[in-house]
Amino acid sequence: MPVYKVEAQVDTKQLLQAVEQMPQPDFEIFVIQVLKLRAQRYSKSLSSSESELILKINQSIPDEMQQQFNELIEKRRSITLTDAEQEKLIQLTDQIENLDAKRIEHLAQLAQLRQQLLAQVMQDLNILPPACV
Repeated sequence: MPVYKVEAQVDTKQLLQAVEQMPQPDFEIFVIQVLKLRAQRYSKSLSSSESELILKINQSIPDEMQQQFNELIEKRRSITLTDAEQEKLIQLTDQIENLDAKRIEHLAQLAQLRQQLLAQVMQDLNILPPACV
């Protein structure tokens, strides 16, 4: 893993500038470690089940998948999408929808564990419902 030079005392902006220098694989590992750290901090007041669910809820769509999806959407908008690309877009859409469904399942499990409404858990975690709903 590469070493990044930072000053002994850094503000948030400087820290983010250092993180921006990371190659994508290191960045992904870093994000996972930060999410684990966040879960550990919450774990003082959360059960291990809650911490595990929050980690799963906070997992995002892999960057490569999101980038490919965005590129194909743009090609579709500009009416330059080939049949093979259309098929790939459908596959990616299915994969993303499955990931979103898993996230909702984890949110529902957390709501059940906390004995709260799903909307309350989403509000507590600052998760906004999709605009299209």
